[in-house]
Amino acid sequence: MASEFDLIARHFTPAAPGPEAGVPLGVGDDCALLAPRPGMQLAVSVDTSVADVHFPGDAPAAAIGYRALAVSLSDLAAMGAEPRWCLMALALESDEEAWLADFASGFHSLCQTSGTALVGGDVTRGELAIGVTVMGEVPVGEALSRGGARADDVLAVTGVLGGGAGGLALWQRGERDLDHPLLARYLKPVPRLAAGQALRGLAHAAIDVSDGLLADLEHILAASGVGARLEREALPLATGLREVLGEAAAYRAALCGGDDYELLVSLPGHLLGEARRRLAGQGLTLTAIGTVRAEAGVTGVDLDGAHGWQHFRGGES
Repeated sequence: MASEFDLIARHFTPAAPGPEAGVPLGVGDDCALLAPRPGMQLAVSVDTSVADVHFPGDAPAAAIGYRALAVSLSDLAAMGAEPRWCLMALALESDEEAWLADFASGFHSLCQTSGTALVGGDVTRGELAIGVTVMGEVPVGEALSRGGARADDVLAVTGVLGGGAGGLALWQRGERDLDHPLLARYLKPVPRLAAGQALRGLAHAAIDVSDGLLADLEHILAASGVGARLEREALPLATGLREVLGEAAAYRAALCGGDDYELLVSLPGHLLGEARRRLAGQGLTLTAIGTVRAEAGVTGVDLDGAHGWQHFRGGES
């Protein structure tokens, strides 16, 4: 296996960022030096993606690289933050050159389109796993958070739900066409970065839907000390989801499936129209799916004991 320094030099040392990137010193030293802009707070998050736990180990390498960054950037989207920098720790079973080149291509492609500079990381030998730390900026006092939802707020979600679970089901059935809309939503999710920034000043609370709508809604409710009523028929299902999973399983996927990376927000009803107008400019829908209540708990849907993905139980609870 090539040395980690050779691998980093060949695949993970981008051209030196310009001054506008806020990177006085990037890849190649013991630490990166970063320069946040005045009036900004840093938003920092880390995610680990493990082969055959978070993604299929035999998925295309470019999709694995893209996805590893996308799921981390989704956390910045939920905070309304603008991405600036990232670090990557990569464990590899082998140094197969073609796989690494494709993986790096997928990762760097999203770095470019999202304005994220790779400023450091680590490569080691082990079972395939990717740890990505993302750092973004948000104006002081404007960050979205999970706390802050208020009774009588509207609960709304960007885009559609269930596509991640539908795409995983297709992959498990042998579908390999990444142009299939459901498979694309699973392997190449779109972090809603612009949407999160557009919702600053409107939403009382926000979270990205990574572990399933119910599980992530419960995080908002716990942080805010409130409850919710959902409207099952209002859930926006991904196109083709019913055909792939059937009616009942499609709604279960929307509630509990995870891997959608849409934004769930709580906001005053009188601001819903303005929020929709802001997102319409991005070609993105915002669907009201329920309301926040003062009483604890979730009503309006048949929970059936399911609350979404939990890593140490190996699936839905």
